[in-house]
Amino acid sequence: MDTEQNKKPDEADVAGSQATEAGDVQPYRYGGSEPRGKLHCYNWLADIPGGRADSDLVEVQFKNTRKGYYRNSTNLELAVGDIVAVEAQPGHDIGQVTLTGQLVARQMKKANLRPDVEIKRVFRKAKPADLEKFERARARETDTMIQSRKIAESLGLNMKIGDVEYQGDGNKAIFYYISDERVDFRKLIKILAETFKVRIEMKQIGARQEAGRIGGIGPCGRPLCCSSWMTNFVTVATSAARHQDLSLNPQKLAGQCAKLKCCLNFEVDAYVESIKRLPPRDVTLETADGTFYHFKTDIFKREITYSTDKQIPSNLVTISADRVFEVIAMNKAGEKPLSLVPEGRDSGKPKKEFVDLVGQDSVTRFDKAKKKKRKSGKSNQNKQNEGPKVRQPEQGASQNANKPNRNNSDRGPRNQQQGRQAGQNQQRNRQRPRPPKPQSSSNGDK
Repeated sequence: MDTEQNKKPDEADVAGSQATEAGDVQPYRYGGSEPRGKLHCYNWLADIPGGRADSDLVEVQFKNTRKGYYRNSTNLELAVGDIVAVEAQPGHDIGQVTLTGQLVARQMKKANLRPDVEIKRVFRKAKPADLEKFERARARETDTMIQSRKIAESLGLNMKIGDVEYQGDGNKAIFYYISDERVDFRKLIKILAETFKVRIEMKQIGARQEAGRIGGIGPCGRPLCCSSWMTNFVTVATSAARHQDLSLNPQKLAGQCAKLKCCLNFEVDAYVESIKRLPPRDVTLETADGTFYHFKTDIFKREITYSTDKQIPSNLVTISADRVFEVIAMNKAGEKPLSLVPEGRDSGKPKKEFVDLVGQDSVTRFDKAKKKKRKSGKSNQNKQNEGPKVRQPEQGASQNANKPNRNNSDRGPRNQQQGRQAGQNQQRNRQRPRPPKPQSSSNGDK
């Protein structure tokens, strides 16, 4: 039975301190810094009598999405959430039990493990000494990753080390890297082994696994699904986007890993089941008005829009899926209805036109606001410069019209005019005849 020493004082234990003091010990959570809410496989065979006794296999999860399958050879009473010490090469590793019973064998088959693969053992439930050693090893992971990146850069290797995972006993470290080409890291392994004094294992991962280990914020504004609650990766195909009538734009369909978003698979099953209850899209409807072709479909409203032209929308008519089945049956019988819309019914409720009162849907709404402010500012300035209007007498109207404007806005031309006048005055002064010099006194005596 676990004691208070087996616990780690993380946020969950602080929140449940009252229950601990009362004697209700909280279980140890593997990796207190791991994102919570991981969704594991649901054991739908757990309520079958004797289901657990038929299989001694258990599924153990390690850091993030790495899982392993082990044999409970000592018949320990293991339950989902227990922290166990399992066999590793060399030493032992620490992980959390996520699945027990017959369903583990099905999961191994789903993971494409060979039947003759060697299955390692579960040693024991983790002891307090094992957990302390494990936490000391985990504390070295960040510094080890930073130093290893610098070493790889100094060697000129075209690779990116995305994460480092230490084994539970601290004797081995797994370096996860991503690279687009083949990398010769034999020299790198020697330097890392001499630097960190542990056994080195290099493991190449893909872009999805890297995003799940590093984490981040998706375009929806929430943490990435692969780093928060997903435990394995499923192949995503472009057919999922086609079933949901999404635009096949790679920039919109790709996530931070530059691959198709995992969330494309979340609702595709509902779309596929709904499409099965709709008429085929390649069927044309014949009426007395003409031939109608499929234009678009609202899958969940079960409304289909038809057009009289294959290429462009023309004479669009929206009807329900039940009405489409009726028209198809009439066409097979050689009959043509007068119109697609049933008699006595409108083509649909009149749709209210969307009015953008705020202007928030306009891409250039900010530019328009700036232009309006500039125009209003100029007009207000001109009005202030003009001042109050005063009626002038009719006789002096022509004289006032010829006078230059003395507003502040005309100061520039006025200064230029004054400069020209000053230059003209200087030139006139130079051209004027100088007065004769006064005669000397000797000439006057003569």
